[in-house]
Amino acid sequence: MMGRNDTIEAGHGPSCGCEDKAHSHETESFGCPCCAPILQDMGLLSFPAFDRASKPADWERLGPPPEAHVGTTIMANANVVTADGNFTIAEALAFRNGKIVAVGTLDEVKASAGDEAEIVDCGGRTILPGFIEPHMHFFPIAILGRFADVGAMTCENADAVIDQMGALAREAKPGEWIVARQFDPSLQQGADRINARALDKVAPNNPVFIFNASLHIGYCNSAALKIGSITAATPNPPGAAFGREADGAPNGVLQGQAAMFTVLGHNLAAMAVDDVPAACKRVCEKANRLGITTFCDQASGGFQGPGEIEAFRKFAASGHMTTRLRYSLIQAGAHRWDELGFAFGDGNEMARATGWKIVSDGSNQGRTGLQREPYLGRDDYGIAYVEKEALKEMVVKRALQGWPVVVHANGDKAIDNALDAFEAAYAAGVPQERRFRIEHCSILHDEQIDRIAELNVSPSFLIGHVHYWGKAFRDEIFGPEKTNLLGRAASCGKKGIRWTMHSDEPVSEMDPLRLIDNAVNRSLWKEPGGVLNPAERVSVDEAIIALTRDAAWQCHSEHEVGTLEPGKFADFVVLDKDPRAVAPQAIRDIRVLETWVGGKRVYSS
Repeated sequence: MMGRNDTIEAGHGPSCGCEDKAHSHETESFGCPCCAPILQDMGLLSFPAFDRASKPADWERLGPPPEAHVGTTIMANANVVTADGNFTIAEALAFRNGKIVAVGTLDEVKASAGDEAEIVDCGGRTILPGFIEPHMHFFPIAILGRFADVGAMTCENADAVIDQMGALAREAKPGEWIVARQFDPSLQQGADRINARALDKVAPNNPVFIFNASLHIGYCNSAALKIGSITAATPNPPGAAFGREADGAPNGVLQGQAAMFTVLGHNLAAMAVDDVPAACKRVCEKANRLGITTFCDQASGGFQGPGEIEAFRKFAASGHMTTRLRYSLIQAGAHRWDELGFAFGDGNEMARATGWKIVSDGSNQGRTGLQREPYLGRDDYGIAYVEKEALKEMVVKRALQGWPVVVHANGDKAIDNALDAFEAAYAAGVPQERRFRIEHCSILHDEQIDRIAELNVSPSFLIGHVHYWGKAFRDEIFGPEKTNLLGRAASCGKKGIRWTMHSDEPVSEMDPLRLIDNAVNRSLWKEPGGVLNPAERVSVDEAIIALTRDAAWQCHSEHEVGTLEPGKFADFVVLDKDPRAVAPQAIRDIRVLETWVGGKRVYSS
């Protein structure tokens, strides 16, 4: 998912003195950040809706918040999967004042709960700890959900995407922006046909912008380029690039966030949330329908800076936040966070700062993930959004301030750089208990897994890479050998590494049961019957732990959520079937019946 890094903090200018052989503009990056001025600071975009969201009346319009059960409630006649250290299975669970008071047999729970407890007959259904989504993007979900979906589920190929943009243009007023999302070159053939020339033909009177599914690449027409003042004479932004024709004229392909924001910065409507309270509520409602009780926003402030955090705080105070929120501040505009005094642990049980996010490379499916070797059939190593020495300085500085640092790294070279940075932090005196994370952690070699174990680093896998993009990675992007290194959860588990998995929504949908399916089966969406490296399949129990106990630990919330144990919040999900008892291929079809957060039923089917 996208985010921008403020490289001024590292102190690197044009004479950074890079000695790494692989580091060059021809290999690692397009416009390398260590050899260029800083990226545009956040705060250029200002949305009135965020200002209005500071007023209590805006939140009061949401109506009364969900009511908690009064007294003690026992969930009886259930298959309670606690996900505790022993993976205990119980038949009943009791909670009072939002917290669990007893788990065990019905007689044991009744004895602890008291005679006045209300008993709910669950009819033998399965109760799990509420699912925890450790990596999603809160406001991008709210924003991008409004745009036309031109992804693989709706448009077969690039020509269909162009046709759809033409249809939207025919319905639009002249000059009105047309914005779409989810185009995926790895799943939809003909990406080279989506450019300014093609979009000009179908939408000559409207600026057009299409988000790549990775959110690290954009496509626009000449009208949008003109609005962004992008010409043949325009230099590439730091860490990004404008695709160009042979004569140097921009071709409408925007590679990297800085290039994308050059256009999007002139389209506030595409980046805005008209009604912040309602948008926040919609995101939580979607999560609750999927059984999610906690999620972590990875790159908070990337759209509206501190205004996003203020919205989170107001949302939590309103009583309408039905999904606990943990968040990592984006590196972009780091001085703004410093000026305002943000610190690890700020917040409460509903909304809390738990990390510092740095984006070090792009996406593999967009061929912007930073690789040791070039992409299949290309002389292209991807993009380093942050040069490795700058990354070290960023990580060390923030880790010494007490922040658990979260580094987005997709390519194997980017993972090397992240591990080097974490090692530098330990050498500077940071304790290994800091819980450094590598996000996506897509391509892992054996020796990198060994380093991750030695450095006590915790990866979180975008496991949808395997199911949705595995065939494309194998056939078009990496080749079979390297693609087998994708999403190596089983190998990490065997080394004692605590790992999780995530959706990165809006990159893929935050559906925990689909994530469990992806990790357990490793099936290929575009190849019926195909499986990617079955040796990396994990058990259902391991997959459940990754989305409950270990996800809580990664998000610094294991003391309050992640397992069903006395003293923790009554955050749980009721399913119509037990994922541990059905055929692996049937896991994705399990239905969420109810979702409870703090003893409040926030969703019922």
